[in-house]
Order: sequence, then C-alpha cells, then structure tokens
Amino acid sequence: MARPALWLLLRTRAGRGKEDPARRFERYGIAGVARPAGDLLWLHAASVGETNAVLPLIERLLDARHDLHILLTTGTVTSAGIAARRLPARAIHQYLPLDSGPYVRRFLDHWRPTVAVLTEQEIWPNLIIEAHARRIRIALINARMSARSLLRWQGKPEVARALFGKLDAVLAQNDQLGRALSALGAINVTAVGNIKIDAPLLPVDTAATASLAQALADRPRFLAASTHPGEETIIAAAHRIVQKTLPDVCTIIVPRHPHRGPEIAAELTALGHMVAMRSRGEMPGPAIDIYLADTIGELGTLYSVTSIAFLGGSLVDRGGQNAIEAVRHDASVLVGPWRSSFVDIYDPLLAANGAIEVRSAEDIARQVLAWHEAPTSRDAAALTAKAVLDRLSGGLDRTTEAIIGMLGAPSAPEPIRRRA
Repeated sequence: MARPALWLLLRTRAGRGKEDPARRFERYGIAGVARPAGDLLWLHAASVGETNAVLPLIERLLDARHDLHILLTTGTVTSAGIAARRLPARAIHQYLPLDSGPYVRRFLDHWRPTVAVLTEQEIWPNLIIEAHARRIRIALINARMSARSLLRWQGKPEVARALFGKLDAVLAQNDQLGRALSALGAINVTAVGNIKIDAPLLPVDTAATASLAQALADRPRFLAASTHPGEETIIAAAHRIVQKTLPDVCTIIVPRHPHRGPEIAAELTALGHMVAMRSRGEMPGPAIDIYLADTIGELGTLYSVTSIAFLGGSLVDRGGQNAIEAVRHDASVLVGPWRSSFVDIYDPLLAANGAIEVRSAEDIARQVLAWHEAPTSRDAAALTAKAVLDRLSGGLDRTTEAIIGMLGAPSAPEPIRRRA
C-alpha cells in the first residue's frame, strides 16, 4: 500500500545524504551491472559495521571457490563507499531493493542467486518469501536479536514462524540467541560465535596517522566513536570537566552518520568549543579542543592515534556499537548502559574489567583522568579486553564452512556447442 509513496521517501533520504541519487534505480530492483555467469552468492549486510564484518568472509569464500562470484547488498551510502574501496575481484556491490514485491521480484529475476545470506537481524519479509518461493537456500548468519526486536516478534508468533521457518540455516552469535531464534520458528539453528571478533584490523592510513600525530603532538586525548544524536553534547560536557585538569586535552568525535557533521559542529560551537572538521580538511591544531572526524572509513586511522575510546549508541537507547574494532586497535574501552545489541561482547568484557561502564559526562571524565594518571591501568584493561576476545573467537571459520556446505559443488560449465 505504501509503494506509491516510496519515491518520496527516497527523495527525502537523498536530500539528507542517506541515498545515492545516481543509483536510486537499484532500490527499485533495477540492476546496475550484468550478472556474472556461474554460481552467485548473494550476501546482504545492513550498514558499515556489518559490511566490515563480512569483508573477511567474502575473501575466504572467494578463496575457497575460485568459480564463485559474490553480490554484496547494503542499505547505506557509507557502506557503499566502503564496498567501493575494499571489495575484491569477483565481488559486486548493489543497494538492497526496497522490500516491495515487484522490486524484489525484479531483483531476483536478474541476479538469480545460488544461495542468499542475510546478516544479523536483517529479516525482510518479501525478500525471504520470494527467495523461498524460488527454492533459493537462505541463511541468516551472525544472527542476533535486540531485546526490543525479540518482543516485537514474540507479539506476532504466526508471522515470525512464517518467516523464520523459511530460513534454511541460522548461525547465531551465542546459545542464548540461538534458543530465542528457535522459539520464533527458526530451524537448523547453530551457535557459532560472532564473526566480528575474527575480523582483521580496520585499515590504517599511515600517512594520515603521521599527520594527525604531528598535529596532536603530545596533547592528552580521547575518542568518542560512532556517536548518535544526544551523545555529542554529553561528550562535550565530559571534555570540559577533563579540561579543568588537562587544559590542552583534545577530544575526537566520530559520528555514526558523517552527514551530521555540520549539525554537530554548529551545536558544539554554540557551547563555546573550538571545533575543526575533518571533512573540510581541517586538522586539530593547538587552538582546537574538539576534532570532529566526520568522514567515512577512517576509524582505524583515528584509533591508531588514541588509547581511550568511548563507544557510542550507549548513552542513548540505541543498543550500543561494536567494541571489537576499538579493542583490536589497543584502545581501552568505555561504554554506556544501553548496549543490548552487543551483550555477548560487553558482558564478558565488563566482567573481566576489559571495559568500563559510564553513565554520564562526569563518569567519562573521571575515567579518562584516572587512565591518564595511571597509564599502566589503562593498558592492562586493553590487554584484558584482547584476551577476552581471543577466547570468543572462531565464528568466522565456522560460518565460512557452513556457507561453503550450502553452496555445494561448483556448477558444471555449460558444454561448448560446435557447429556441424
């Protein structure tokens, strides 16, 4: 019923930088490139975090099957940028079609995937129904379910069974999630671990790192990664508290959605802060107290010049953001109380003192100052966090093996027809 208004939704999102107008046709299921011959694995990752997590999986699958091509779909402009820079040969990126029957059918008519692989909690009803009707095998990998989403599905048990029951395999991040997904009607559920734990380090631009390190000199600093609306002002308040003890402190803020950069800069400037924006080519000189890194794909570089990282989406009710990348880059982690999307990561980290919970600007400032005054304690937390992740690793190997099993043997090439 809403399909006639979807063009308006896309136009509005494009005006906010959330859609690529030049590729809008892909959202209607119209392919931008031809389908390669042979087996095609369709892999869908929602946004940046999921895209970074599946890139190592893509590499492994292509190494295991030299005849295989992979179609990666995502739903955001930022993830499309990462795909453009980092996808290997034999992998193609397209935007996910809107979940409307005609668009989905057009998409599947063109791509004809051998196997469809969805990630985390990307349950799109029309995509699943249409793929199942075509006897395309469907897997849900790195499966998770936020408490809020679980309650919604539990309130619609018949719908849940109709959709989750069409999945041929579900690879859950842990046993608890596996049981929850089974209760919703999923079959063939296995707990294999979180593939994000096995992901390699985020890319680091050594030249950019050197430039940042030179601009920051010996200034004390901390980073707030993947922040959401409402968190930047809390981080700024923490900065002002720290500044009373460390006058030359520099706070680096990396918004979850870089297009919010101008809005955040205006908000922080109105609070009296000197703000520099990385998207404008500005650097954190001595007069800058908050550096706004509103760019795409640079989080690894930014982690490389900091030793303390707050993970956003956790001081507001957004379910938190993934701490794995920060830990792998040797950062000591702070996280707020809202982290339901990553409990399997944060619970063991917090239990082992590999991460510290903060609930306010005062908490953040107190811990930043404590770690600045006792760097050995800060480093110990970072080492502990790495050890915890090492114990939780192995999900990528098990996920790769399961998908290869679903693909089966390579398709036989079509016979060459010779003229009589």
